[in-house]
Amino acid sequence: MKAVLLDEARFLEGLELPKPAKVSEYVTFDKTPQDNKVIIERCQDADIMICGTLRIEREVIEALPNLKLIQLSSSGMNTIDQEACKENKVALYNASAFAAKSVPEHTFMLMLNALRAGIHYHQKVADGSWRKDRSSQINQAPMIDVEGQTLGIIGVGTIGKRVSELAQAFGMTVLWAEHQGVEPRSDDYTDFETVLAAADVISLHCPLTLETKHLINKDTLAKMSKQPLIVNVARGAVVDSKAMAQAIENQQVLGYATDVFEKEPIAADDPLLKLAEQQHPRVIFSPHVASGSKNAHHKLWQIVQEQINTFINNTDINNTDEKSNDSSSNHKKNK
Repeated sequence: MKAVLLDEARFLEGLELPKPAKVSEYVTFDKTPQDNKVIIERCQDADIMICGTLRIEREVIEALPNLKLIQLSSSGMNTIDQEACKENKVALYNASAFAAKSVPEHTFMLMLNALRAGIHYHQKVADGSWRKDRSSQINQAPMIDVEGQTLGIIGVGTIGKRVSELAQAFGMTVLWAEHQGVEPRSDDYTDFETVLAAADVISLHCPLTLETKHLINKDTLAKMSKQPLIVNVARGAVVDSKAMAQAIENQQVLGYATDVFEKEPIAADDPLLKLAEQQHPRVIFSPHVASGSKNAHHKLWQIVQEQINTFINNTDINNTDEKSNDSSSNHKKNK
C-alpha cells in the first residue's frame, strides 16, 4: 500500500521517522498547506494518509477513491470529518496516550507558573524593577502554594489520571468531575457542578465534542465560587474565550493558563490575547506544545507505525502483492 505523510515538520527536527514496515510506497512532505486542492493532489493515489495538523474535510475524503485509512499523528480527532469517513468506508485511527507523561508535566508547568506568577517575576528581574525596589515586588502578585489546594479534573482519561497522581504528590486534594448533568458513576467521581464550586484549580483534559464545546462558559464560570485558576491542555474550544476574558477581568476566576486556543494560531482579536499583552500575571500561554517532548514524539511515531502495519495486515487488499512486505521499497521525500 502507498502511504503519504503530509506534515513531517510537525515532528521534532532530527527525530528518525522510519517507514512503516508494511508500506510498499512512501511519500513524505515537510508541510502541506490547509488547501483541499493541494491535499487531494498529494494523496490522489494514496491508500493511507498520515497527518496531524490539517483539517480533512468531506471534499477531500470523497475525492480520494483509493483512500482506506487516515492515520492521525495526534490524539484529537475533531479536525477530521468523521461522518464522511464512515460513509466512504475510510478507517480513522488516532494516536491516543502518546503524551501521557508530557502533557501532565506541561499541565503543572502552566499551573505553577500561573499560581506563582512565574513570568511576571521573571520580567521584574529582566527589566530591572527588582534592583529599583526590592520590598514591594512580592505584593504585586502574591504566590500561591499548590499544597492544600483542591484540584478539579474535567476529563479523567490517561492524562487526567496522571495529573491526579502528580497533584497528590504535591499535596493537593483531587476531585474527578462526572459528565455535566450526569449522576456520579462511582464514589471516585463528583458531581460536575460540585467540582466547579469546590475547586481552587480546574484542569481541563476532555476531548472536544458537541457536548464539550464551550463547556466552560458564562454560566459554568458563574458557578465557580472559589475564584479558581483554569488550566486548559484539552482543546481551545472547550472554553468560551470571550466569557473567560470577562471572568478574569471581573475577578470571577484567578486566571487562565492554556496551551490551546479556539483558533490556532491565536486570532489577533481573541479577547484573551489582550490580557496577555497587558502582562496579566495569571494569564499564561504556550503555543499548543504540551505534547512536544522528544520522548512523546518518539512514542507517537511508534504508535503510528504499529497501527498502520496492523491495518495493512488486517486488510485483504494487496495481501498477495509481494511489495507490501518489502521494507526496502520506495520512499520519496518532498519539501
